[in-house]
Amino acid sequence: MNIKEILPFLIPLVIAQFVLLIYALKHILSHEKYKIGTRTLWLIIVIVGMNFIGPILYLILGKEDD
Repeated sequence: MNIKEILPFLIPLVIAQFVLLIYALKHILSHEKYKIGTRTLWLIIVIVGMNFIGPILYLILGKEDD
């Protein structure tokens, strides 16, 4: 299996990862209230856990309902 065979599956995942990351970072930086934790904690979790896990954790556990 070479890279050309898996590239059509990989590109949408990479795009989705960056969209989630950008959305979560934008939301963290523009809001002051979180269900759990602080802004610094969520920035670290989202940036370090960049591969889907960090942004998804923030959206489920940290994002305060507007």
